Amino acid sequence: MENFEFNNPVKIFFGKGQIIQLQNQIASSQRIMLTYGGGSIFRNGVYDKVKSALAEYTLVEFGGIEPNPTHETCMKAVDLIRSEGIDFILAVGGGSVIDASKYIAAAVFQEDPWQILTGAAEIRQALPLGTVLTLPATGTEMNANSVISRKDTDEKLAFSSPEVMPRFSILDPESAASLPQKQVANGIVDSFVHVIEQYLTYPAGAPLQDRMAEAILTTLIEEGPKVYANPADYDAMANLMWCSTMALNGLISRGVHEDWVIHQIGHELTAFHGIDHARTLAIVLPGVWNVFRTEKKEKLLQYGRRVLNIESQAEDQAIDQIIAKTIAFFEGLGISTRLSAYGVPADTIQKIVDRFNSRGWLAIGDRGMTTPEKVREILTTRL
Repeated sequence: MENFEFNNPVKIFFGKGQIIQLQNQIASSQRIMLTYGGGSIFRNGVYDKVKSALAEYTLVEFGGIEPNPTHETCMKAVDLIRSEGIDFILAVGGGSVIDASKYIAAAVFQEDPWQILTGAAEIRQALPLGTVLTLPATGTEMNANSVISRKDTDEKLAFSSPEVMPRFSILDPESAASLPQKQVANGIVDSFVHVIEQYLTYPAGAPLQDRMAEAILTTLIEEGPKVYANPADYDAMANLMWCSTMALNGLISRGVHEDWVIHQIGHELTAFHGIDHARTLAIVLPGVWNVFRTEKKEKLLQYGRRVLNIESQAEDQAIDQIIAKTIAFFEGLGISTRLSAYGVPADTIQKIVDRFNSRGWLAIGDRGMTTPEKVREILTTRL
């Protein structure tokens, strides 16, 4: 096991009726910006609960944050924060709203906020923020990460800073009870691949982390179809919500090796074609496993045995079964795993290869194995 440091200061309030906790977590003197997306919080009753809990507070609302939040929209919120003297951000929604709110919180103190995403600017200060989660998927409610798109350059980039970790997050499974099946499916797959990126590299002598990762994967496979069939199933939704949070709060990645190339390639598919993030992951993952089946063999076979109950004396045959069974899990949630299903032409592959080259992403991810030419190979297998 590798040396590591672990600190997660996010306070979690989990379960029914927890929105009332807002009154105890935000000082009455603070001026709050309430951020949200396309309006689902009005339909599911979460908006009314938040407003009721904060009836005595000064609130300024900022809605319309996109499913793939953009730099351009976030800058409008930054202007409003400056003009209104806001000193706390409350993000009410899914991962996109929370990611945008993290970026906004840091951008207020930057001359050129986009440099946060390019890595040219350091985040030394951010507005405090809290979250009310309505869509389990990204785990952003309990981590330091954010992903933002930029329309004028067709880019989608990530950043991470402890300065933007939420002070608290409220996770009430009832808030997600009316989600459309498509969004539930996206959340399941997003959570699943988050675990895979931290788990499925090579053995690191960390059996506890492996077992925790496998527990999340197994729970998602068992509970995912239940909550997909009925998002109002409280117990199933509660299990999905907690899996999504635990998948990316830093716990299972301590002391082990990570990858994240599935995400880096997937972000480009979203940037060029607007495909839902989770669906890009479902496309790319089988390609990564096929191309690196030898290099990832030990963990692939372990995943097959422990999570999928696949045993075979022929290793290559077992890996074929593992990939096929994982694809079947995704497709059972209504998520296609081929580029052609999303109308992505073959020439997009070259655009993505060119972008990896231009950014200097020449040997990234697990053991630096993913080169631009490997990206080409990975995506070509998914046409």
